[in-house]
Amino acid sequence: MDRAEKKALVASLNRVFSETGVVVITRNHGLTVAQVTALRGKMREAGAGYKVAKNKLARIALEGTPYTAISDMLVGPTALATSSDPVAAAKAAVDFAKTNEKLEIVGGAMGDTVLDANGIKQLASLPSLDELRGKIVGLLNAPATKLVQIVQAPAGQLARVMGAYAAKDAA
Repeated sequence: MDRAEKKALVASLNRVFSETGVVVITRNHGLTVAQVTALRGKMREAGAGYKVAKNKLARIALEGTPYTAISDMLVGPTALATSSDPVAAAKAAVDFAKTNEKLEIVGGAMGDTVLDANGIKQLASLPSLDELRGKIVGLLNAPATKLVQIVQAPAGQLARVMGAYAAKDAA
């Protein structure tokens, strides 16, 4: 990798760090190409990115971003998972690590907050942004549905009583 490619990589990583909601640092101990490809696929499905970068270049790219404090975690064979949704990258990494012991969660950060491996696992246990939106829509929709049921109940009962009288008179 020549100097121009390194500068382009650092600029790209810096842009990603400036726009992302969470950074998860993982350590790869002997993952095969197929396993890394599967992990990248899971990350893409979750709306996250997964990048293996040289630690020195990643440290340079972290400068000037809210994630400067995690540069100490960049030791050994590491990779960076990022996403704008604070839960997506953490959830995808933790789910993959449950099925593959060769992937270790080192830590990460969510904005200025530095998280250790347990913090990332707790972050992964939270519902995603889409799940939270669905719950809010459900909560907003529930009172309207109940109101309609309450308003329609007397009319329905009246119709059933009239129907019963009509059936009684016909019999």
